[in-house]
Amino acid sequence: MPKRAYVSVARAQAAAAKRNQVIQAAARFLREEDSITTFSLDAVAKAAKVTRLTVYNQFGSRRGLLEAVFDDIASRGGLASLEDAAAYPDPEKGLEMAVRIFCEFWDSDPAVARLHDAMAIDQEFAQALAARNERRRPLIGELIARIAAEDTPTNAKRDVVDLIYVLTSCATFRMLSGARSVSAICALLTSATKAAVAKIK
Repeated sequence: MPKRAYVSVARAQAAAAKRNQVIQAAARFLREEDSITTFSLDAVAKAAKVTRLTVYNQFGSRRGLLEAVFDDIASRGGLASLEDAAAYPDPEKGLEMAVRIFCEFWDSDPAVARLHDAMAIDQEFAQALAARNERRRPLIGELIARIAAEDTPTNAKRDVVDLIYVLTSCATFRMLSGARSVSAICALLTSATKAAVAKIK
């Protein structure tokens, strides 16, 4: 019996290592120029030096593989810290933290920008990323609900949430980048966020 348990652990570790190997190959694939249009289970399997069946068994579909890559990039980019921002005792400070976390994330990996570019040419990428981006809205909404005065109209809070949602997007970050450093962009967005919040306090 102990031998079987050992074999199961060894197999699980091998499967996890293989899964990570495929995810990293897929992420590298997405960072390359003109690779988005050729992103497929077959192409990633070749890049990872495994069989297509291995990729299929691990992820089930192209969308499943994309989700795993998104999760990995998000984890490496520090998005897990958003939980701390959401739970911060001072919601205004928590919102500042969230703005900084998003700025740093958009700059963390070239694959992030390439994935957003792919939304224009690949429907599956567009759907997956749109769903991911919408995850920002409840976080912002929770913080705004804690910041807003009790008599703040619902539509006023919604407008502020929508505005901050736009301010913390990858598209906004990229439009402001170039001559600006990440810290300069973060400062600019933090200032704009504070101005928006001031209207509902």
